[in-house]
Amino acid sequence: MPRLPLCWTLLSFAVLLLSHATLASRPSVLSTEVLEHRAAFPDLYEASVEELQAGLQSGTFTSVDLVKAYFARIAEVNLQGPQLRAIIETNPSALEQAAALDTERLITGPRSMLHGIPVLVKDNIATLDEEGMNTTAGSYSLLKSVVPGDAGVVKRLRSAGAIILGKANLSEFAHYRGNLASGWSGRGGQCTNAYFPHADPCGSSSGSAVAASIGLAAVTLGTETDGSIICPANQNNLAGIKPTVGVTSRAGVIPISEHQDTVGPLTRSISDAAIVLSIIAGPDPNDNFTLAQPYPVPDYVNALDRNALAGKRIGVPRAVFLNDTITGNDPYVNMLFEQALVTIASLGANIVDPADLPSSEAIVASNNETLVLDVDFKIQLNEWYASLLENPSGVRSLAELIQFDNDYPGLEEPIGYTSQSILIESETTNGFNSTYYAALAYDKEMGAINGIDAALQMYELDALVLPAPGYTTTPAAIAGYPIVTVPMGFYPENVTIGLAGPETVYPAPGVPIGLCFLGTAYSEFDLISLAYAYEQHTHTRLARRAYAEAVPTTQLWDVIYGSAA
Repeated sequence: MPRLPLCWTLLSFAVLLLSHATLASRPSVLSTEVLEHRAAFPDLYEASVEELQAGLQSGTFTSVDLVKAYFARIAEVNLQGPQLRAIIETNPSALEQAAALDTERLITGPRSMLHGIPVLVKDNIATLDEEGMNTTAGSYSLLKSVVPGDAGVVKRLRSAGAIILGKANLSEFAHYRGNLASGWSGRGGQCTNAYFPHADPCGSSSGSAVAASIGLAAVTLGTETDGSIICPANQNNLAGIKPTVGVTSRAGVIPISEHQDTVGPLTRSISDAAIVLSIIAGPDPNDNFTLAQPYPVPDYVNALDRNALAGKRIGVPRAVFLNDTITGNDPYVNMLFEQALVTIASLGANIVDPADLPSSEAIVASNNETLVLDVDFKIQLNEWYASLLENPSGVRSLAELIQFDNDYPGLEEPIGYTSQSILIESETTNGFNSTYYAALAYDKEMGAINGIDAALQMYELDALVLPAPGYTTTPAAIAGYPIVTVPMGFYPENVTIGLAGPETVYPAPGVPIGLCFLGTAYSEFDLISLAYAYEQHTHTRLARRAYAEAVPTTQLWDVIYGSAA
């Protein structure tokens, strides 16, 4: 948020004085009246955007209160207690921005459903340096670098009155550095899941997902190239939307590939995700891909229909995607999925099973996605470094990044996290050539023409459905198509615990499993409807909480009433 004019600063100060006066008048003992009042405060572990907005509008609490509460919750579990390491840094300007937005609310009312709501964004999404926050993709090579401006999605959030609360940890360079554990970055360390100690959070939007899962913020943003919104949502009991490439701006996002990168919400409900997508979606002159999307941008909140599955034809692409030998999934995933199909049918859907993608075998066998991403990453990352106004590390290219990591092993190559295999592989590429363009075209053919679109047309389907783990995200990734995921269940207590990284395990008891709805380009509205209908019938998220030590205890009540609580 730009620096505030003096008039707004004075008004903010006046509101703060008013707030202090109100606090002084609040009871210092827990009278019956106070205890009854306490019930008006939403539990931040589950609080929805709508509930928070209602509390802000009624004056039950302020955005300043909300920021303080979230900061306290982050302090409880991020680097202390279970050390979830979900947050890399918080915004030192957040309280000032909250006060200004509280003032604005009193004078002119809220700008949107996100007015005064704190939002965490993944640390590859740029924010203005004047706030004192970094944009590093988890790499020390970008620490204290100065970006030209806010990312396109951040501009939209600020315009809607949202507060950028801080930056979430991630798999370094959005999991495009090497064969490293999900959720690890040099700056952030190893992020872990809140549903089982040291469980894999999945990458690369790991910190965003873990933070949303236990109420370190009501809204978080992630990015996906292939699985990095859907997998963290899946393993952290969340709703996630991976939009069609070009629905949300990638301007100001540290890139992997303009052909597959997309930005989307990670929230505790489909309704919250719909609110967020309605705000961050839309054209951006700084991202040409966004100019091709249909106009006007839908209000995705209108997609929230409990009866949306009735009469819909939902296809099950079994070949490859439900084969445990190929996917590597624990058999329990498919057991849960079969139960989910029964539920979907009970809600009036016609299950078309199987409804296979003609290209399914080719997708698994192909290395085209890797070739395209390697070429794009080198070119676009070099452009990112060149665009920086300042970069104290001196790194200005992918080649220099590789050398930087080797020069500072204590920061970037600790034991168990030394791999730079993808960076090195990408550096060997030679730019756009006939091989690259052939691979890009074949990806589109496999993912869209002979993949998702072929299945939808052949079987006259409204959508496809699959469990989130495995290869589910790949066809949509190479096609640039959307996916919406919701909680489906949890691993049982007797599941065999597997090793996921030097410090992480997966699967593990109680770790969540998600359900995905897939469709063609720009079908987010319909997919949100289907996912919402399933979510509202099952309420799977509410069936299990994170393990006790990972659940922060601070609530708005504690912030407002202090020791009297």
